[in-house]
Amino acid sequence: MDIKREEVSKSSIREGKYILIDDRPFEIVGADWSAPGKHGHAKCRITAMDLLTHNKKQVVYAAHDKIDCPVIDRKTAQILSVQQTKAQAMNMETYETFEIEIPENLKDQIKEGVDIVYWDILGTKVIKQVRSTD
Repeated sequence: MDIKREEVSKSSIREGKYILIDDRPFEIVGADWSAPGKHGHAKCRITAMDLLTHNKKQVVYAAHDKIDCPVIDRKTAQILSVQQTKAQAMNMETYETFEIEIPENLKDQIKEGVDIVYWDILGTKVIKQVRSTD
């Protein structure tokens, strides 16, 4: 699993950034900072959306904590065949073939011969965009 560790800071915690919560990849959709109290540390309340299930979650970190961030690989592939909710795809660089789930919002655009952009998130491949339609 490719991850990197970062310190919780205002520069590293911002909307659109990816983090791991309970070993699941999330995208930050909101972050609120509280000032340090008399005997406490500054805190950050993070609202994040799961990249795979789209469920929301809130967590609180102290400013001195470290968080894990997933390494997300963005790759291109070509669709070889389509079977109901899954497609057989081939990576355009390595020629590796694999099966990938078709998202509901892209179901009409996924056809044989179409190029796609997919993300490899901690070993799970997710179609993010259709590049070309023939």
